[in-house]
Amino acid sequence: MNGELTADHRPLILDENATDDARILVQLRKSPQVRILDLRDVLRAELAKVRRPPADLGGPETDRWVYYPWRRTLVGLPGEKTFRAIRLDRNQNKLTRAEQERCAGLAIGVVGQSVGHAVAYTLALEGTCGLLRLADFDDIELSNLNRVPGGIFDIGVNKSIVTARRIAELDPYLPVEVATAGVDEDSVDAFLHGLSLVVEECDSLDIKFAVREGARRHRLPLLMDTSDRGLLDVERYDLEPDRPTFHGLLGATVGADLRGLSTKDKAPHVMRILDPKELSARMAASLVEIDETVTTWPQLGGDVQLGAAIVAAAVRRVGLGHKLSSGRTRFDLERGLDELAEPEPVCEKVSDEFPVPEGGVPDPHGSAVEKVLESAQRAPSGGNTQPWYLRVDGDELRIDLVRTRSSALDIGYRASAVSIGAALYNARAAAAAHGILGAHEFIENNSTPFSAVLHLGNGTDAALAADYPATLTRETNRHLGAGAPLADHVLPALDAAATDAAVHAITAPDELAAAAALVGESDRIRYLTPRLHQEMFGELRWPGEDPRTGIDIRSMELAADEQAKIQIGQRSDVMDRLREWSGGTALGEYSRDRVLSSSALLAITFPRRSGAESVSLADYARGGAAVQRVWIAAQRLGLAVQPVSPLFLYARHPDELKGISPDFADTLTSLQGRFLDLLGVPGHEIMALVLRLSYAAAATVRSRRLPVPGAGNRS
Repeated sequence: MNGELTADHRPLILDENATDDARILVQLRKSPQVRILDLRDVLRAELAKVRRPPADLGGPETDRWVYYPWRRTLVGLPGEKTFRAIRLDRNQNKLTRAEQERCAGLAIGVVGQSVGHAVAYTLALEGTCGLLRLADFDDIELSNLNRVPGGIFDIGVNKSIVTARRIAELDPYLPVEVATAGVDEDSVDAFLHGLSLVVEECDSLDIKFAVREGARRHRLPLLMDTSDRGLLDVERYDLEPDRPTFHGLLGATVGADLRGLSTKDKAPHVMRILDPKELSARMAASLVEIDETVTTWPQLGGDVQLGAAIVAAAVRRVGLGHKLSSGRTRFDLERGLDELAEPEPVCEKVSDEFPVPEGGVPDPHGSAVEKVLESAQRAPSGGNTQPWYLRVDGDELRIDLVRTRSSALDIGYRASAVSIGAALYNARAAAAAHGILGAHEFIENNSTPFSAVLHLGNGTDAALAADYPATLTRETNRHLGAGAPLADHVLPALDAAATDAAVHAITAPDELAAAAALVGESDRIRYLTPRLHQEMFGELRWPGEDPRTGIDIRSMELAADEQAKIQIGQRSDVMDRLREWSGGTALGEYSRDRVLSSSALLAITFPRRSGAESVSLADYARGGAAVQRVWIAAQRLGLAVQPVSPLFLYARHPDELKGISPDFADTLTSLQGRFLDLLGVPGHEIMALVLRLSYAAAATVRSRRLPVPGAGNRS
């Protein structure tokens, strides 16, 4: 390499347990001119705040003393691994630890230390290199300090040494080599030897060619930022060793053709590289004024810093093996600032096209049959999908399952059957109240997977009729609960309401905490499984959207921090990263917090029929009727009710869990077993739904419903 590796750019790293180093330390500590700064205790205290630090950091035996001769300061620091674990902790997870380690294997050369200073320092700052090799023959002048982040004490010092010193004060353990004579055709091969990548930021056109021709010989990727309108050039000689330099913009010109040319003779070549049509107006005008009213082409510090950020991002792509093609692109700040626009404000009300009735509760009008239809339409369903089609045919009210309103969690249409069972119960309650109650039945056939039929007659039922008003006011309340214990009479009353079904409840704080953890983990998997994530956010209705299906976002009762989290949670690209990192524990916090704040968690179950080979959809529908009765009874007792639907709710065997989420099937199997054990659900009973009960503030809004079809001519 041309240019000595001078000692005045590197600190001296000393181990006081080594004899020779200990002797040097004694002399330094005796000198009145040496300042001593021991940061070890301060930094170890900071290490205690790092979550999940690497396990192999070592102890005090790895501590080192670092002497900076240009500052005459001796600094006590933890060892290299500890130092880096603390300094780079805030990189996570923009860079994972594995990615950080991979990038730390890069040896990067930077030719030219004006823009190159910012590039090299940014790479060191991010820890995305394991060695830096810097080259520049020039010394710092005052006119450099509009873009080189040095100071007046650096004037007259070689530019590469100024960069190296600044990096040493950031990370003394990072190896930095300097070539204070710069590079030329004779020394470029020595400079490039052993590098992973080279960044070219010099002014000389001859040297630009020499570095590119060398990069092609050594099969190195080459990056260059031109600090006007954020221009980045990428030349992947590692992937395309025969590609022409400068993307072929100079045709057959080679470096030797430029040797000895005057600045005026080089100008046409420079213009072909820069492309005058794409220069900013100020840069183009300044080029006309060079040697007239300006000394040389202008550069701004902010543009240089932007270029460093662009190059650093490109280096990360190379280091991590991500896509980075040869070519040219611009990151134009001025254009971006010209495109400033007001962000769309968060709208707090639903569009006037979909007004909410007073109190949010429908007021059924019309015939008795129309009131029965309205009550059926108010039944609960997962994601408010209303997976049924209501129709009256003569003296029959049919509730037909609609396949297209199913979802991945609706395994075998079991969730839909539970909803249809609740809708049938509502219809029967309304029919009883209006004196048109008749028999009912369930039908399973090929054309429609499942139907419930209510035969309209002239009967009534006092117990059913008493529930009719509650079918219209039943609601989901997702507010956090107060955590108050249930009154003694509540669970017996709910068990009585279930009649031929069963209620399995947990109320103890430790049991609720265990359930909250299981439900939270289930929600995490829902976020991280692409189809489930898509369906989950497809159910949400935002301000201005039709709230008559799906879940009105206001009904989620989101706190301010939860509103921010859900904006992040809806992004599939973010979920891809979390899945890749096996992360996302916080994704389950919404459900976990609500279960933790509950007074009780209930599993409403029904028994497998004796002698039956399988559980039918009719069985699930009967379970749905029981769910509705329990829900109504709970609200009468002043409780807020929210359904909880862990992913495994309707899975009957492991293959079904695999169908829901192939990557997490084993985890879901474990969660399901632990959940059933926690709630004490015996093997012969099937879950229809899980409800959380709490004492909480009234719900902000109630879910809307699609319009019910006409009731025909029957009165």
